[in-house]
Amino acid sequence: MSAAEPSSAPLPPAHAALVEAAWDVRARAVCPYSGFAVGAALLDADGRRFTGANVENASYNLGLCAERVALYHALTHGAGRLVAVAIVTEAPTPTSPCGACRQALWEFAPQAEIILVNRQGHVYVTMRDLLPYAFDDAALRATDAPPR
Repeated sequence: MSAAEPSSAPLPPAHAALVEAAWDVRARAVCPYSGFAVGAALLDADGRRFTGANVENASYNLGLCAERVALYHALTHGAGRLVAVAIVTEAPTPTSPCGACRQALWEFAPQAEIILVNRQGHVYVTMRDLLPYAFDDAALRATDAPPR
């Protein structure tokens, strides 16, 4: 993904509310090690929002990114088709999801609009932009390996 200049144009109302929810939950991030707070909010087709913030742990690999916290919250609380994801940080440029989050979002929200946001503005991307050669169930079905 090439870095795009953030836009400061107004967001559509549903996306503005989603971004606001992501900023709100970002304030509750638990990031004592990195200090890099992230908020994420997902919108389903029924207009429901699901939020999450990153949670770090002294055993670093046990932490979870904001995107997966929000995604797993949505999945376990009856979300419908996910149509938009807002990810907010205070970074100098809008921050994209890590590889693990890209894979999880591809699995459960492949058609969602992704809105990357910082204080200077926002950038819209698609999951295909973020994960052009995605791994999914089609790869599992297409294996040439003989059965064991």
